[in-house]
Amino acid sequence: MDPHPIEAADLRELQRLDAAHHLHPFNDNAALAQRGTRVLTRGEGCYVWDADGNKLLDAFAGLWCVNIGYGRPELGEAASRQMTQLAYYNSFFQCTTEPTIRLAAKLAELAPGDINHAFFMNSGSEANDTILRLVRHFWAVQDQPRKNIFIGRHNGYHGTTMAGASLGGMKGMHGQGGLPIPDIHHIDPPFWFADGGDLPEDEYGLVAARRLEEKILELGPERVAAFIGEPIMGAIGVYIPPMTYWPEIERICRKYDVLLVADEVICGFGRTGEWFGSQYFGFQPDIMPVAKGITSGYIPLGAAMFNDRVAGVLKDAGGELAHGATYSGHPVCAAVALENLRILQEERIVEHVRDDVAPYLAGRWAELGEHRLVGQARIAGLMGALELVPDKGRRAFFQERGKVGALCRDIALRNGLILRATYDSMLLSPPLVISRGQVDELFDKAWKALDETALELGK
Repeated sequence: MDPHPIEAADLRELQRLDAAHHLHPFNDNAALAQRGTRVLTRGEGCYVWDADGNKLLDAFAGLWCVNIGYGRPELGEAASRQMTQLAYYNSFFQCTTEPTIRLAAKLAELAPGDINHAFFMNSGSEANDTILRLVRHFWAVQDQPRKNIFIGRHNGYHGTTMAGASLGGMKGMHGQGGLPIPDIHHIDPPFWFADGGDLPEDEYGLVAARRLEEKILELGPERVAAFIGEPIMGAIGVYIPPMTYWPEIERICRKYDVLLVADEVICGFGRTGEWFGSQYFGFQPDIMPVAKGITSGYIPLGAAMFNDRVAGVLKDAGGELAHGATYSGHPVCAAVALENLRILQEERIVEHVRDDVAPYLAGRWAELGEHRLVGQARIAGLMGALELVPDKGRRAFFQERGKVGALCRDIALRNGLILRATYDSMLLSPPLVISRGQVDELFDKAWKALDETALELGK
């Protein structure tokens, strides 16, 4: 128990104020107001505490993002130093600040291939807005203004702004706000469990990738500007493509001169055991949006990163690049990101994932896959999912999708474990600093949650 929980009367007042004044993202706000929101009060390592004093193993790293774990004072100290020295200045008016410059250079050092240029924003959503605008500008200044179509994937996720939500393929999001915006198209995602049929996974990866070529030919290569996809599709349920998928996507993009955008907002900065998801799958993107793990979630920051070809055209196009935001390259955010990246490098946290804890977690995750309620246990690095199914051994879904997943999530929470449920997939994304002992704790609590869920279902 947290030794300093919030008093019951104070918690009720906080919940009342929250219900009265705070609109929560991706929530039924009316239902939440009736139930009362959970208030988190403290974090340390892989754990958080709520206002009732409950200690919870956060197996989702906040929202895929707390890569170095909670409670690292170095990041607060970096923010304090920068705030004291220069709390803010912008990157407009031919100006910038030292942390912003150094962060751009550090990202160029870490990013794969010739991705050497960063345009800073505040989130992954805004980074994808930036990419949509600047890619279209890239083609327009080369006298190809009709080469402006983006292809994404159904059930892909690229944020919630008008451009980000349009690039993504979530039908529920498209139903609100008049989305998608024009000249954005989608193809089916690579999800072998659902539509692989009798194909071996590697063969299915090629079939799924070639949907892109079919769509490019349908629309016309002279119209298609870019393809965008997450190396691993996170929000929809951690769809991990076969290893054949991304190299074939890259081949197709090169064949038709279509820019390849790898959305690294979730996969970036060590999640897969490589610095970036594209390195895990063995392909080279032209453009990468990054966010989340760039600061381990300690402060908001995102960036759109471009290779030499794209940045060279944008720089040499002449005239003003009419895009940016008040907080583009905010010095405090940049200082925190630099300290976060220093910790990841000097403590060899990415190597810890790749060489130690990810292989150990993979073994334990496979054991969870033997549970009578689990149809598939998929994992890559420290990112995984348990697909809950009505009949063990058959690739099928519950008729009322999402009900069982929500039940299992709530039972896990009562047992001190935070997992995310998307439909009936239980999603995993712990801090990268998780230890083998904490993986064992995760396993025990997850197995208990699965057992209790199965009993509730009469299985």
